[in-house]
This record gives sequence, structure tokens and C-alpha cells, in this order.
Amino acid sequence: MQVKVVQRVVGILLSLFSITLITPVLVGWLHDDPFNSIVPFFEAFAATMGVGLLLALPVRRHVGTLRPRDGFLVVVLFWAVLGTFGCLPFYLYSPLDLSLGAAIFESMSGLTTTGATVIVGLDLLPRSILFYRQQMQWLGGMGIIVLAIAVLPMLGVGGQQLFKAETPGISKGKFTPRIAGTAKALWYIYLGLTVTCAVAYFAAGMSVFDAISHSFSTVAIGGFSTHDASIGYFDSTAIELIAVVFMLISGVNFALHFTAARQYSLMHYWRDEEFRTYIRIALVLTIITACYLFLTETSDWKISLRNALFHVVSIGTTTGFTSEEYFNWPGFLPVLLLFASFSGGCTGSTAGGMKVMRVLLLFKQGQREMARLVHPHAKIMVKVGRQTMSNRMIDVVWGFFASYVALLAIMLLLLMAAGLDQESAFSAVVACLNNLGPGLGTVAANYSSLGDFSLYVLSVAMLFGRLEIFTLLVLFTPAFWRQ
Repeated sequence: MQVKVVQRVVGILLSLFSITLITPVLVGWLHDDPFNSIVPFFEAFAATMGVGLLLALPVRRHVGTLRPRDGFLVVVLFWAVLGTFGCLPFYLYSPLDLSLGAAIFESMSGLTTTGATVIVGLDLLPRSILFYRQQMQWLGGMGIIVLAIAVLPMLGVGGQQLFKAETPGISKGKFTPRIAGTAKALWYIYLGLTVTCAVAYFAAGMSVFDAISHSFSTVAIGGFSTHDASIGYFDSTAIELIAVVFMLISGVNFALHFTAARQYSLMHYWRDEEFRTYIRIALVLTIITACYLFLTETSDWKISLRNALFHVVSIGTTTGFTSEEYFNWPGFLPVLLLFASFSGGCTGSTAGGMKVMRVLLLFKQGQREMARLVHPHAKIMVKVGRQTMSNRMIDVVWGFFASYVALLAIMLLLLMAAGLDQESAFSAVVACLNNLGPGLGTVAANYSSLGDFSLYVLSVAMLFGRLEIFTLLVLFTPAFWRQ
């Protein structure tokens, strides 16, 4: 373990993050925010930059290539440290009156693009605070480390191990010759989608501030809003449809976007089996939800279809926007939507959840085992599209699923031990582990009723979900720390 190299990288990344605390100050100044809402950002900037420099400067001459284990440690440390320092503006802004646990929860929720919140009264908050929440989600969506990879080579730090450790998905292959080029390509696509989304929102009737803010959380699959009523505040079919389109796009593997843009062809999307499964899941759940809303006379057919499409895509992609209180819908619908977040989006996207590819592989493996019962001596391969999946890959997916279920069970028991009812505890863990946000029961609208212990547990759940479990879990194995 190269401790000094790890220390230097974390210090550099923390110093780079501190610069993003200046943007909310400018937003607050442009919108004449009260001075007491801007001061916390100066204080947070000084603390974050100071600690970053204290970490980086003493070891500035220790330049080296990160090893795989170093990469895992840097990523976990960075997200944990960033979640802690990112809470400072929330904690220091006294009108919010947040405990340290609540402030860290809000910060971690933003950076991991979960979208769960402990803040009530968003419509009354200063623009600087509101913009900071949205900006955190946008930076966390593609991953701050992926952006930093484009900068680190200039500072003498290799980025390949960071890319492998941080970038979500089963396949972490690069689609440009150099890692820094891959990081830049990802961010060009990400930035392009954000700008297009913001323009579309503005054209549909949002203010400039709301359009930019919601484009951040839409493309990041985050779900934070500048209003307590979320997207329902605007009561606009056009805005909801725009959100649906960009949530679906952002839930797709960015490698497909890159290939389609480079070759000027949309056929690459439909050739991808994960993409086809992703779209089919959304269509089937939309039809089931719309039909049940109509048959139970909850709303007429047109409104049922509109609400079903929006909430299936929002919850299914783990964005977490709402246009009405879907958790009060009749029958099994709220639980069905919660279960939809388990699959989430495609690998290599900004979405959370287990990812469609893993769910697809689990299903295909189940089919293979049933076929083996009938033909015990047959050699049956698991294929996704034309690609044959190795047994090693199947083992990895089963290992991920087992770890996922174990973590869910442990955290569920911890929340219930803290006094939460079963429905609220289960939905809270699922929503945070899948980086979804809204749950059911007492955490349907927000998480303000939870105590610090529960919020700390859920903050860890969000971190596990963002780093796709293994990146964080590997640090708890003795083999990781052996020389």
C-alpha cells in the first residue's frame, strides 16, 4: 500500500472539489441571497481547501502509479471524505438547523445521486443552498473522480486504477485509447445532455434557474428538486415528458451514446440486449401501472397513463422525481415501483440499482439451471446478445447479489432496532441502497423524522450503492490489507 501516494491523490481531489463551493456563492450573489446564506460556503471552502492542501503538500514529491488496491482505497476515502466536507454548508447555515448526521445524510444523498432529503421547505430556501444541492448531484452523477482523471495525469498521477474502481458497471472497458480520453468523452456526452435538457425545460416553461437546476438532477438520475412538490410543482405534461425522455437517456450505457454519436447510427442501441430489456421493463411496468390506476378508478385513462409513465421511469431509473403522492396509490403499486428500482438503469449509466445487466444475467442463469434439470449432461452457455458470458462473470454476479441481500438485511434490522416500522425501514434501505431517494411509510416524502443513527446507517447504504458494493466491501477483507 502506497500510503503517501494515496494521501497525495486524496488531497489533490479534495482541493479540486473545494473550487466547486465558489459557484453557489456567485448564484447567491446574482439572486440577492441573504449574506448569512453565502458565508457558510466561504467557511466550507476554506476548510476543504485547507485540509486538501495539508494532505497534499507534505507528500507532493511522492509521485507514483496507483496500484489496484490503492485505487480502491482512494475512491472510498474520497467519497467518504467528500460526503463529510460536502455537508459543511448545510450544517453551517443555521436556519436549516440540521444535526451533523442530517447534514452528512443530505450531502451523501446529493453526491451519490440518491435524492433522499431531510430538508423541509425547499421553496423558501436561498438560491445558493438550492443550487448547491443540485450541483452536488450533477458532479456525483458521472463521478467527480472520472472528471478528475482528465486532470490527474497533468499532476503526475495515473488515473487508470481510479477509473476501474469508480466507474459503475460490470464492464469497465474504455472506448478511447487513453483513460483520460475516456473520462473526457464521458463528460462531453454528459455536459451535452445537460445543456440540451436545460434548454428543453426552459422552452417548456421553467425559469432559467429551475431549468438548469432540474437538468442537473435529471441527467444525473438524482431526483433533487428546488421545490417540495418536486416536478409536480409545475403541473405540466410537457415538463414531465421532457423529464421522462432525459431520464431514460441517462439510464442508458454511455458507451452506447458514444458509439451512436461517433458512427451516426441509432441501431447500436437496439442491438444491445441490455438496452432492449431496459426499455421492455419500463413499457411493461407502465402498462400494468396505468391499467391498475384506471381499473381502480383512481384517475381517468389519460391521467393514469401520464402518471404511470412518469413514475415508472422516475422510480425505475432510480431518479426519484415525483409529480404526485404515488406512495398513496392503491394496492400493490407503491411496492411494485419500489421493486422496479432494483434493476435500475443500464451498466455504465448514471442510474443506481443492481443494473439491468445483472438482473438479466441472474434470469438467464436461472433458465440455464432449469434446462440442466431436464438435460443434465448438456453444455449450455449463458449469452447476452452474441456474447457468451464466462462462468467467472456469473459467479461475480451471484456474489454481488448475495452481498446485496446480506447488506439489505443487516441495515433493515439496524433501522428496526432504532425504532422504525418494518415498511419504512425496508423501503428506506432499498431506496438508499439503490440510490433512489423516496421510500414508503414515514420516509415517503422525506427523511426528516429519522434520528442520527438511522441517518448514518442510510448514508453508508448510499455509499455502498454508489460504489456498487464490492468497491467498498473489499476494504473490510483481511486479504486487502496484507502486503
